[in-house]
Amino acid sequence: MAIQWFPGHMNSTRNAIKERMKGGIDVVIELLDARLPGSSSNPLLGQLTEGKPSLKVLNKQDLADPDRNAQWLAHYRAKPDTRAIVLDTSMVAPAKALVDECRVLAPNRGGMAKPLRVLICGIPNVGKSTLINTLVGRKSAKTGDEPGITKVEQKLVLDKDVYLFDTPGMLWPRISVEQSGYNLAASGAVGRNAFSEEEVALELLHYLRAEYPTLVEQRYKIAEPAAELDDEALLAAIGRKRSAMLPGGRVNLQKAAEVLIYEFRQGVLGRITLETPAQFEAWCEASRAQDAERERKQAERKSARKGKDSRAEDRAAREAFKNGE
Repeated sequence: MAIQWFPGHMNSTRNAIKERMKGGIDVVIELLDARLPGSSSNPLLGQLTEGKPSLKVLNKQDLADPDRNAQWLAHYRAKPDTRAIVLDTSMVAPAKALVDECRVLAPNRGGMAKPLRVLICGIPNVGKSTLINTLVGRKSAKTGDEPGITKVEQKLVLDKDVYLFDTPGMLWPRISVEQSGYNLAASGAVGRNAFSEEEVALELLHYLRAEYPTLVEQRYKIAEPAAELDDEALLAAIGRKRSAMLPGGRVNLQKAAEVLIYEFRQGVLGRITLETPAQFEAWCEASRAQDAERERKQAERKSARKGKDSRAEDRAAREAFKNGE
């Protein structure tokens, strides 16, 4: 199942970012979910921000695998005009950390004559509104566990000569990397009506069985090794442990899926990251290959239709000639 979710206000956000870039932006902060840094990085943003210096902020790092946090920081820091830091709600001075990094990326901006103009972006439910409230020391942005709460742009003073422009969370119209769609749904970035909890839970378990089997076994007190159970059997075992049962002793897989997804989002399973840089690149490469194959087949069908139309035109011309038309 391909997961797509792009409400109308996200198109408005895209247009708002275009307009903001015309007004002048020096640095773009992209807030990422540290549990899925590649999947939560918006490919549309690079097009909209015209190659501006970028600060990648891995938010919710306390929920993510520490070793993989380090891998992703190294991955982003190796890119030109890019810096990267980790962040969570316990950070003592997030504003100073962000300002310091932005000043490095735009050393020629600063002071009241040339204030540093920063745009902060991120996918829905990545924790941007919570961060904004922390930065300004008051509740200026609505927060919640549903994606898409912030709907309008805000301008905030981050420092005496640093202006921060906040935009609503935005996905992109076509999530071509299938695994990214599942990871975004598991994290809460996608609206509930855009996916099946049971299918997302099975995909999540498929990854956890391979990468974090011990955390699953410990959390749900599963007797059998998680890696030896298939995805459906493991979800059913979780349902039995959480008393998610239907009449006749059947497991309520929908309820079991909701439990698993909720506990992953809350971090009670342990510190988990759903992708490494190498894994994400492999998924992207597979997606590019699928797109190329799809385009090839479309071109073949178009060519075949064109050839068929041409032959039909030839037959019509011959008939017209025979009839003396």
